[in-house]
Amino acid sequence: MSTDIASIALPGGERIAKLGQGTWEMGERASRRADEIAALREGVALGMTLIDTAEMYGDGATEELVGEALQGLRDEVFLVSKVYPHNATHNASRRGVERACEASLARLGTDRIDLYLLHWRGGVPLEETVEGFEALVRAGKIRHWGVSNFDVDDMEELVALPGGAACAANQILYNVARRGPEFDLLPWSLARGMPVMAYSPVDHARLPKRSPLDDIAAGHGVSVWQVALAWVLRASGVCAIPKAARIEHVRENRAALDLKLGDADLAALDAYFKPPRSKRALEML
Repeated sequence: MSTDIASIALPGGERIAKLGQGTWEMGERASRRADEIAALREGVALGMTLIDTAEMYGDGATEELVGEALQGLRDEVFLVSKVYPHNATHNASRRGVERACEASLARLGTDRIDLYLLHWRGGVPLEETVEGFEALVRAGKIRHWGVSNFDVDDMEELVALPGGAACAANQILYNVARRGPEFDLLPWSLARGMPVMAYSPVDHARLPKRSPLDDIAAGHGVSVWQVALAWVLRASGVCAIPKAARIEHVRENRAALDLKLGDADLAALDAYFKPPRSKRALEML
């Protein structure tokens, strides 16, 4: 299986892997730790060098797991983490962002985060968060910053702020069963060259028990989950960060990047998982 995989560009031109690795719920059980570390390292070996985590995951335990997994591999990886906006220390404030970043760096065992995201909007004015992010860029502690779970109105407010146009990405819930962003958010992002990072690209394994996904999977000799992931990966300007806690699952995800869905496949999925015809509120998990 090739390690030379497709990539997409950040607004400044730097390219990141189109298929990465998510880490939600990893690092929370000691019995799974060795498998999870092996899975992350296998993903890097297969070219899935975009790794996403967050300070909220496992109350920091997931970042610690990622840091352990990346020992000796840090320079090969584009590392993403997220600041949690809702807690007593006001992490999304100007100073709070800097404190939160320092704590994440320590848990991750690294001197920089490649992309640092605001996990979602909280009560702190966005301009304060942007100021904190920009200070971290100047200090060399983060290389890029972005947001997560922002809809079009949030994005327009953000980019209108001083420094807000430096936003490098928006991470959202997007998959074949949750297509609302296609109506306005995806076109808005594509027009500005701003990547969308799709989390839960197979809907956290909650896809319908029976749908055209089953017939398409049978026709291609693959799993339903691979079809759903390939559907997300077909989209321009979108990368995906599925979680895989076992080496076998990582390899399945990687194979989905090579799966090409035909026109008939896509038409069948459109007929069942209908594209949005009007604005839908952005969903989040």
